[in-house]
This record gives sequence, C-alpha cells and structure tokens, in this order.
Amino acid sequence: MRFIFKTDYAQDIRLAKHGGQLFWYGALLLLLLGAPWLVAEYWLAQLTFVLIYAVAGLGLMLLAGYTGLFSLGHAAFLGVGAYTQAVLTNAGVPFPVALAGAAALSAAVGFVVGLPALRVKGIYLGMATLSFGFIVEEVLARWESVTGGNAGIHIKKPTMLGWTLDTGESFYFLCLVVAVVATLGILNLLRSPTGRAFVAIRDSEISAQSMGIDLAHYKTLSFAISAALAGVAGALYAHKLQFISPDQFNILQSIDLLLMIVIGGLGSVHGAFLGAIFLISMPQAIAMLKDYLPATVGQAPGLQGLVYGVVLIAFVLFEPMGLYGRWLKVRTYLQLFPFYRKGMFKRQKSFQKSDRLR
Repeated sequence: MRFIFKTDYAQDIRLAKHGGQLFWYGALLLLLLGAPWLVAEYWLAQLTFVLIYAVAGLGLMLLAGYTGLFSLGHAAFLGVGAYTQAVLTNAGVPFPVALAGAAALSAAVGFVVGLPALRVKGIYLGMATLSFGFIVEEVLARWESVTGGNAGIHIKKPTMLGWTLDTGESFYFLCLVVAVVATLGILNLLRSPTGRAFVAIRDSEISAQSMGIDLAHYKTLSFAISAALAGVAGALYAHKLQFISPDQFNILQSIDLLLMIVIGGLGSVHGAFLGAIFLISMPQAIAMLKDYLPATVGQAPGLQGLVYGVVLIAFVLFEPMGLYGRWLKVRTYLQLFPFYRKGMFKRQKSFQKSDRLR
C-alpha cells in the first residue's frame, strides 16, 4: 500500500500526488489519442458523446457534488449553449468565438438562475430550477425567428483557422481537448480558495458564513461556472448532431444528467467521467441484451427507463458513493488484503452542531 508523507502545503495541493498517477493518467491520455486508430467509427462516435457528457457532468458535479446545490433543470443550460452556438455559427462567426459566446451566455443565465439559491435550498431549489427548465424549453419552441421553433435548426460544421472539422476523427480530437482543458480547470479551481469555499458551503452554510465566506457570491459563482460548462457541452452536442430541437433539452435530459453524476460518484471528478460512460453505454448494453430476452420483455415499451430506475435504486441503497466509490473499495481491498475490514467505508451520521441547533 502506498503511503504519502506530506511536509508542505504545496505538496498537499499538487495535481499529481505521486508518480503512479502521472503514469496511469499519461497512459490513459495516450490511449485516448490513439482511439481513432484503435476502435471502429461507431464506437469512436460513442466515445465522443462520452466526452461531451463528461464536460456537462463536470459542471453539474461542481454545483451538486462540491457546492451542495442540486439542479433539476440543467438541460436548459445545454439548450442555451447549443442554440447560441448554432445561431452564431450559422451567422459566420468562427468556432472559438461562438464557443466562448455560448459559454458566456450560459454563464449569465446560470447567474440569474442561481439567485433563488440565495433564499431556498433542497427540494425548493430543485423546483425552482425545474421551472426554469420548462421556461427555457418553451422559449426555444416559441421563438421561431431565431430557434426555428419545434421544427428545429441545422448547424454548420465547426470551422477554425480555415480548417473545417468535417470528419468524426477531427471532431473527436476537438472534444478531447475541450474535456482535458475543462478537467484541468475544475481540478485547479477545487484546490483554490474558491473551491474550498464551495466545499465549505456544501458541508455547512452556517459554519462557512461564520468563517467569512460570502454565500451569495459563491453560490451564484458556482451556478455560473456550472452553466458555462453545460453551455460548452451543449455547443459540442449541437455540432455532433448537426440538428437540434427544443425537445432534446427537456426534463428527461436533466434527469439523465443528475443520474449520471449520482451513479458516477457524487463529489468526485472521476465520477463525472464514469457516469458519462454509464449513460452512453447503458442503452447500447440494453439493446444488445434484448435479443436474449423473451419477446414480451425485450420488446416492452419503457424497458430502458425501468432498467435505469432499478440501477439508480440499487446504487442509492447499496453503493451511495457510486461507481468511483466502488472502485475505491476494490482498490483498498487489494492493497490491504488480507487485513481489509468490512466496515472501513461504512458511512457514519455526522453533522455540525450549528446545523443541529438551527
């Protein structure tokens, strides 16, 4: 088992804690760079969707996993980013500028949506964000002169520095670069004073406020950053599909995003990627298993929703830490065997006295 003895603060906030992390993450990056030559075109497209959803998952993970603010209308930010990207790109705006515009507008909308978080939280904040999602979907459907209404809108292929990304391989590399930059940005943010303020708010708002943390500033900032990442993911999503319509950003999409980070592992950057892999691979697995199921079961409507519900309930009951939490347990078991104790990861009920007396 690896023991790390930390002797200074710089060592504590270092991105790579030891050489093993550098090796394995470097190997993973090399594998991703070689994916276009290692996998078929169909699976490369699925991997591209994993990267796009992972970017959106990073934003929602920052909001829900690290700040403790849940959103049931996060697909609306995807819609804002996707339609902004489509309108600007079709108007001839270069891809980087359009992408920055999509992120900026989504962040501005996220800032406005974050204002209710200053007064409400929990289920009431979820209801507020859910209402916002319905409003955005209705605006996208009614504003036909800009969005094309329910008929949808086509989007041109991304063009950058005179180079058109018209192949699946080139667009995959673009998504890979965006995902890596977003991941490094989130990791650096979390080890900064701002990220530590987010975690303090998640653990106890009263304790955070007593330490001088401005709740209004950091809550709205978390919403804005989360919405900006969702807007970037929406822009890439629009380019990947080349056609978008309002019904693609409904409540079901928001639930999928929330399901993604819960199953991946709430409160971990790894969980955003593991949840994205689950969200993209599960429909493929269900489709392949249908051939081996009885016709009455395999062809039944709502099978995918049933499987999603069963999986979510199973994780909530038996593995609340998600896929990443399960991996941590397996890794610890292998490192400590035969001295691993079953109750090592058992959750203990703990809370701040300030919260208890409120």
